[in-house]
Amino acid sequence: MSEPTTAPARVMWPLYAAGFTTAFGAHGIAANLGAGDHELMRSVLYLGVLLALYDGAEVILKPVFGTLADKVGARPVLLGGLIGFAAASAVFAVVRDPGWLWAARLGQGAAASAFSPAASALVARLNPAAKHGRAYGSYGFYKSIGYTAGPLLGGVLVWAGGLALLFTVLAALAAVVAGWAAVAVPAVPPLPKSRQTVLGLVRRLTDAAFVRPVAALAAATAALSVGVGFLPLSGAAAELPPVATGAAVSVLALCAAVTQPWAGRALDAGRLRAGTGIAAGLLITGCGVAAAMLPGLGGVLVAAVLIGCGTGLITPLGFAALASATPPERLGQTMGTAELGRELGDAGGPLLVASIAAAATLTWGYAALAVVTVLLVPVLAVRRAAR
Repeated sequence: MSEPTTAPARVMWPLYAAGFTTAFGAHGIAANLGAGDHELMRSVLYLGVLLALYDGAEVILKPVFGTLADKVGARPVLLGGLIGFAAASAVFAVVRDPGWLWAARLGQGAAASAFSPAASALVARLNPAAKHGRAYGSYGFYKSIGYTAGPLLGGVLVWAGGLALLFTVLAALAAVVAGWAAVAVPAVPPLPKSRQTVLGLVRRLTDAAFVRPVAALAAATAALSVGVGFLPLSGAAAELPPVATGAAVSVLALCAAVTQPWAGRALDAGRLRAGTGIAAGLLITGCGVAAAMLPGLGGVLVAAVLIGCGTGLITPLGFAALASATPPERLGQTMGTAELGRELGDAGGPLLVASIAAAATLTWGYAALAVVTVLLVPVLAVRRAAR
């Protein structure tokens, strides 16, 4: 199979928009469910279920839709997922009944499980291996913008028109991106592949070439979630105003967004090796989590900068490493399973920190995650050497 030429910007922009859509949909609604319906604030259990439905659907379905993308082509799965996301959002926008929130949120999560790994696979299929770093860096940048803008823009929309307006905007956004992708993204036919046994799948997913970047991506997502969720608590404990802690979280997201394109370009130019960059990213991220143990505004800001830069370094390098080590005909399956690893990190990081904080203090929770993150460097290095 010949190496693809670099995809023009008009082809890549809809994929970047798809990444923005899933990130904006995840955080825009999650951050504003309670504010949009005051009844939810009095039912913490139901609110927790609503928050878990989106991520739960992604954990279960991303590997499934990733494999489907390999069988039928990534473009149909991308378009179907975006249309499904628009439909699920439109249901609540039309019905406007809080009792339908669970169905809308579950539908959004299932749809995102389809178009997110499909978009990741298309980023690799439409670009040569020598440009994967830049492509994934740009994709990660716009996804980070979605994570950053989601809570803020979602809050403005809920303030202006309630949850119905937010769901209406999400439905329109997904529909526009679907139409854009249908026009701009070319059909990428599935590649012929040999029959894969269960044992062969297990061997591929336990190989160091898969485990190392996925473990690093999970650790990065865990640290990012902890930073976004717990740094405001550290700021409040230090009697910092909400504006200061909110600005610190914005700095974290901004550093993650800006670092990703730089890391991708450095990888493509040969100035940075994927293994070296991932190891450096883990060390920087671990130091950032440890810095959160420091008191006052200085500790919060240093933690935000280091976590943002570290995770921004790991993300494009991890996905580029996965793409380079995966047969093109299995890209959807690999990206779907890798996204599963990230979702587990997204849930596991805050759970680890919160459980230790409940038994001791938040400082000890940060310490535990920092140790785990830093220790991944020698553990993954040993696994690579034993490969």
